[in-house]
Amino acid sequence: MAIADEVQRVGAPLFRWARTQKREYTNGEARPLGSDLGAMGVYSSLVAAGAVAVRASGRQLPERIPFGDAALLTIATFRLARRLAKDPVTAPLRAPFTSFQGPSGHAEVAEEVREHGGVKHAVGELLTCPFCLAQWVGTAFVFGYVSAPRATRLAALTMTTVAGSDVLQFVYDAIQNGALVPAEPAEDEAGVQT
Repeated sequence: MAIADEVQRVGAPLFRWARTQKREYTNGEARPLGSDLGAMGVYSSLVAAGAVAVRASGRQLPERIPFGDAALLTIATFRLARRLAKDPVTAPLRAPFTSFQGPSGHAEVAEEVREHGGVKHAVGELLTCPFCLAQWVGTAFVFGYVSAPRATRLAALTMTTVAGSDVLQFVYDAIQNGALVPAEPAEDEAGVQT
């Protein structure tokens, strides 16, 4: 029992300080700072475990990554993070943490975090934010690249191909909607074409 008392005695000022910081930061809003800290801990633990696994496998880190591979992984990270965060097909992954708000752009949905404060809030924010997910997806691609470069290039190529197809879909839609039709000259108040 003495150890628990000592932990509580030593930890009490730290917990008071943390509560004060949260109160001053949140201004009464339900912000999941503790859960966000937990998510950072999970991410850091996964990175550390991945680094230990790579080291234990005896694989050497690459001296440098060729530009083509870096571009491939970057585009794939963008596409997969966006797919996970915004695609209607991946909504079942987000559903326990979010609620559907309506369509949002081409083949994307808008969702809101269901619960405010706590773990579900932090996970909901992570799953609906392509910028946030990109950190996790990019890390997975990099560890994959170090561990199994050929398989990772193939997976990244799939997502990069999808991203390229998305761009072509937008170009095609723009053409279909008259993007190449010359604009009519505008007239000023005096009826003079400008």
